[in-house]
Amino acid sequence: MIPLDINGIAIGGGSPLVVIAGPCVIENEEITLSTARKLKEICGALGLPFMFKSSYDKANRTSLSSYRGPGLEMGLRTLWTVKSTLDIPVVSDVHSVDDVKPASEVLDMLQIPAFLCRQTDLILAASNTGKPVNIKKGQFLAPWDIKNIIDKFVSTGNSKLLITERGTSFGYNNLVVDFRGLPIMRSFGYPVIFDVTHSLQLPGGKGSSSGGQREFAEPLARAAVAVGVDGLFMEVHPEPEKALCDGPNMIKLDEMHYLLNMIKDIHDLVVRRMRGSS
Repeated sequence: MIPLDINGIAIGGGSPLVVIAGPCVIENEEITLSTARKLKEICGALGLPFMFKSSYDKANRTSLSSYRGPGLEMGLRTLWTVKSTLDIPVVSDVHSVDDVKPASEVLDMLQIPAFLCRQTDLILAASNTGKPVNIKKGQFLAPWDIKNIIDKFVSTGNSKLLITERGTSFGYNNLVVDFRGLPIMRSFGYPVIFDVTHSLQLPGGKGSSSGGQREFAEPLARAAVAVGVDGLFMEVHPEPEKALCDGPNMIKLDEMHYLLNMIKDIHDLVVRRMRGSS
């Protein structure tokens, strides 16, 4: 696997574990900026490369009345403030072809949500920007199905691609992670990210909103890193119980140093053992 470079951050090929993290959705500039600043501080202290993620629009909320975010224009303005103030790469979801061009002018990496991972026009539009793109594997796909998505993406000549595992539908209102899928997807030659917090969702589990089980974030993150991934995606909030989106599965900001410190030790051990056996 050839490492992917995003603004000087190498991802894959034995590079340090990248952390992609931030609140699920932009609530306001103050929370967004302060969370990004604290996450940068934590990752910097641990020597982990960091990319900030928060959505300007959550177009797939369970209920019509659920908070979606500030929208494209205001959301991108907030992400630009984070990027320019803290000098960190920023990531957000694109939900339509029309979003791709304006989003690509601010974002360092575009992200295609799991529900849209087979939308050919969206994939091609994102790829044609030449930007790095993170595509989340749909909850409805087998690991090997990701090959068709890869083929669509690279058809434009852009190979700056990450693939993210975020759990598979397991009956009603539940997800399960098949850890066999991580090496299967990595075998296609592109870095694989494990989405810790969305794998803990209970989709629609609260009727008009999704539930979640953040208490399992640590064991799932440990397991994924032990199996082998190139980065972790985590939604983080200072007070998840007050968050406007995905609160039940988001990680508390003040728990991130402990969790990432443990994860880093596991990743470093796995990389050393793999190099020793080669």
